Amino acid sequence: MADVSGEDSRFCVILGAQWGDEGKGKLVDILAQNVQLCARFNGGANAGHTLVVDGKKYAFHLLPCGMINKACKNLIGNGVVVHIPTLMKELEALKEFDPRAIERVFISTRAHILFDSHQIIDGILEAEQGTNSIGTTKRGIGPCYSSKAIRNGLRFGDLLHFDEFERKVRELTAWSQKRFGQPREKDSPAQLQLRQALREYNTQYAFDPENGQKGGVKNIEEEIARYKKFAELLRSQIVDSVTLIHQDITLGCKVLVEGANAALLDIDFGTYPFVTSSNTTIGSVCTGLGVPPKKIDTIIGVVKAYTTRVGHGPFPTELQNENQNLDDHLETYIGQAASYERKGHASGPYELKPGQQVKVGEMLQEVGHEYGTTTGRRRRCGWLDLALVKYSAMVNGFDSINITKLDVLTGLKQIRIAIAYRNRQMTEVRLPGGYFPSHLDDLKEVVCEYETMEGWSEDISKCTSWKELPLNAKKYVLRIQELLSIPVSWVGVGPDRSSMLKVHVPIVRPDGSMPGSPFRANSGNSPGSGYPFSPNHAPGVMPRIPEPLRLDGH
Repeated sequence: MADVSGEDSRFCVILGAQWGDEGKGKLVDILAQNVQLCARFNGGANAGHTLVVDGKKYAFHLLPCGMINKACKNLIGNGVVVHIPTLMKELEALKEFDPRAIERVFISTRAHILFDSHQIIDGILEAEQGTNSIGTTKRGIGPCYSSKAIRNGLRFGDLLHFDEFERKVRELTAWSQKRFGQPREKDSPAQLQLRQALREYNTQYAFDPENGQKGGVKNIEEEIARYKKFAELLRSQIVDSVTLIHQDITLGCKVLVEGANAALLDIDFGTYPFVTSSNTTIGSVCTGLGVPPKKIDTIIGVVKAYTTRVGHGPFPTELQNENQNLDDHLETYIGQAASYERKGHASGPYELKPGQQVKVGEMLQEVGHEYGTTTGRRRRCGWLDLALVKYSAMVNGFDSINITKLDVLTGLKQIRIAIAYRNRQMTEVRLPGGYFPSHLDDLKEVVCEYETMEGWSEDISKCTSWKELPLNAKKYVLRIQELLSIPVSWVGVGPDRSSMLKVHVPIVRPDGSMPGSPFRANSGNSPGSGYPFSPNHAPGVMPRIPEPLRLDGH
């Protein structure tokens, strides 16, 4: 069995396989200890990675996680949209750890700059949607990518030509004010406030109307002066990223690439329109960094041991929502007594006692601390959805899987896994493995086929190796591996770097053979591997060509 853990990879990519918040940052942090370049290729400050190193928390929204390795260069690629004030705050927070941290960050000349005005426009547009809002983080990501698409955006290379930069900023601001600044008849008070802030370019007022203490500027002149300082500070860090990354590859440097968000938030392949504004899947690594596909040798999908998502949109395995008002699934708790602090919660700490009936979704939220790094919102929680992960694996071609937060399931007497989808109108028909509906109405008609596994009572958060895990925890992991036909290379059992356990257990079929990943072209795809639309056929016999999947029910 080849090593697919990423440790020996020359160019390794770490991607989220669900709806984000899988805990990608921890594996990136571990692998970044032995690489020379760590890069981001997509998204903006709507991403959130929280790392715990030596007991100290670091929350990154823009910086690559390789910043925690003082010997590692970090690249923000051309596919990222960057709010520079946020970037500078993150660098400032790292000064105690590394006073020269800024010298290890390089930003592509082709990366687009996200201005405060983009954030204001994001708020205006979200408010306009009313009950149809998509639950954006209001970080300005969508409007900035819109500027990129209609070609009136500014890039980091413009900062190196400041006279032209100033002219372009004024033009972009005037354009934004003309299109979004004027009050409209049905505006809410919040929208009127944001439009006024945009007309005046008073972003302090937009972010904090009461006190003006949440950043921003009072007018466009302050904005230009602020960016002049940024240009001076960052001049030596703004680089031709294509040249930089290819030089490092040629020199034999190990490259680690981390994705922001995750597969089901991809603007093409995700649950549109409840998605982010960039491509989050493997193809975007090439376009967001300027590297060809053949340079990538390892792709690892990060899968939480259950499923979560933030914001709106269908969620087939959902047990509990943001407001904690769903019926939820009841299960017996067999673990140790525990108490979890819930700051500001009306019911006080979350308590667990052996033998009690627990609401599983609520338990996942509270034990898993499922609150967004970027938004602070409580995440919606549900059982692990492997039908979804199979789809993600098809799109991304995972060589292995990193399962995170396995410890959160500790104490559940029984654990369910969604292994396939069926249509609500024809439950006797299982939908093809890897098929994921592209239309929200079709996704709402999906019902899950579940498999139930026995849970474990032992505390696994102190385990330091795979062999220390209780038998039922191992069975859960290996069943995931078996159902996906993709090896599990890492398992996370706690928040610390040392809580990530390496796994090297081969997949064995009943006939004794061992498949490769069914979703890579060179993997020796096999029947029964989980590859969708692949009929069972004898080795050496040409399979029939499958009928195309019809979505009209005929």
